[in-house]
This record gives sequence, C-alpha cells and structure tokens, in this order.
Amino acid sequence: MKSNELVNILKKRLPSENFVWEFDAKADRVRLEHKVLNKGMDISLPEIISRYNERKDVAIDEIVYTIEATFQAMELEHAEGFNADRPIYPVIRSTSFPEETAEGKRFIMKDHTAETRIYYALDLGKTYRLIDEGMLEALGQSETELMEAAIFRVRSLPTAMKKDEVDGNSYYFINNNDGYDASRILNSAFLKEMEGKIEGDMTVSVPHQDVLIIGDIRNKTGYDVLAQMTMHFFTKGTVPVTSLSFIYEDGKLEPIFIMAKNRVARRKGK
Repeated sequence: MKSNELVNILKKRLPSENFVWEFDAKADRVRLEHKVLNKGMDISLPEIISRYNERKDVAIDEIVYTIEATFQAMELEHAEGFNADRPIYPVIRSTSFPEETAEGKRFIMKDHTAETRIYYALDLGKTYRLIDEGMLEALGQSETELMEAAIFRVRSLPTAMKKDEVDGNSYYFINNNDGYDASRILNSAFLKEMEGKIEGDMTVSVPHQDVLIIGDIRNKTGYDVLAQMTMHFFTKGTVPVTSLSFIYEDGKLEPIFIMAKNRVARRKGK
C-alpha cells in the first residue's frame, strides 16, 4: 500500500464534513484539522502502512478508532472544559515520549525506571487526555495531590489474568484494553501479592500500554521466551513502551537485557 492510497481509505472511513485534510507527501504524513474546534492531529503514514502489511484491515480499524476517540475527547473538552469529577489515572510511557504538548506545555510526569516514566491522564470514557501544567488550576489540584490520588486509584483497576506455560515457565497476562493495563505495574500491593506466588525469578513487562506481563521464570529457556514475547508485543502495540523486562525483587524493578545464549544482564533503574 502507498501513502496516498492509505489517505484515501482514511478519508472514506472518517466524515469529510468534520475535517480538513492536508497530505504532506515529502514528510509522508497527513494533518487532520477539525473544522469547528480548530484543533488537529498529525498522522505518520509509514508506521500505519507497516502495521497494515502485517494486520490488514485490523490496522485500519485501530487508527480510525484512535482518530475518532481523540477528536471526541477534544469535543468533550470544548463542551465541558476540564471536569474535575472525572477520574485521573497514571499511565506508563517510554522515557523517549515527549515531555511537552505541541503547544509547549509541560506534561505532569514522574520518573519511574531507567526505561519508563509516569504520566497522568484525565479519563474521558473511551479515551483520556494527558494532563499538562496548564490544566492543574481547572482541575483544582496541586501536582502532588494529583499524583497521590492517581496512584491510589490504580489499585481499583481489576487484575484478572490469563496464564500460559512454556517449558516449566509461567506467564501471566493482564489485557483489559482499557488504556491502563501497563499502569498496573504501579499497584505495589498487587506486585507484592504476585511475588508471594512466584517460585522462580519474577519478571514484569510493559511492552505497550495495553498489556502487563508477569513472568515466573524457572529456567534459561524462560528468558528466551520472555524476550521473544515482549518484542512481539512491543512491535504490535499502538502505544509501545519498552521491549525490556524488569526483575521484581523486594519491591524494586530492575531492567534486564536478555542476550545470546540465555545470558541476562541487569541495569540499575532510577
């Protein structure tokens, strides 16, 4: 598929009366501008094409959903402003994720590990809005209050899991697709509970925002399987976080590198 073909498909799927389309062939991206809100979003086309080559129409469905949810959030914000009654949750992002909005406003964020950072999101139902400093006054909270409330709220998220076993190793998956699956890594009580059930090395992985993987690694093969698994999820996720996993021990997360011949190297986190 070529970029212009993808743009034509997206135009057919999204209501043309709502948007102005600007296709930049040189940069290989398209800009959607909402006619009423005078706000928009930039879409990088090569990434979507790559996913389309692997997943076909599923990739198109995902990007259309993302676009629609994003503009619905903008419309809700335009109509209601920042509703302080809506819940706020922490979300996990890579340390390479932008620290400011497109308008130059600093996101509310906190260091987590050497590979991950915590951002904070105002839940809007089907989507959420990352909170920046300009929103604090409207929300009626200080940065510290917001962070503490969000961490407390993450404990209320369900932790039902699916289990898979490979060569004596166990892998537990949380995948609710609620936008906060990776956020469960911040539920210290849940991780401590899992630690009590793990017989081997306990690993925790957040390859993208919609999955949390806990490993009970009991032999060398388990690390190889984990590396392949996390890389697979990392490349498939709509919001990738990190392909590295973490060893969980005594309440601390330490990034690990799984190298050739099952060798494992640890890197001290923040």
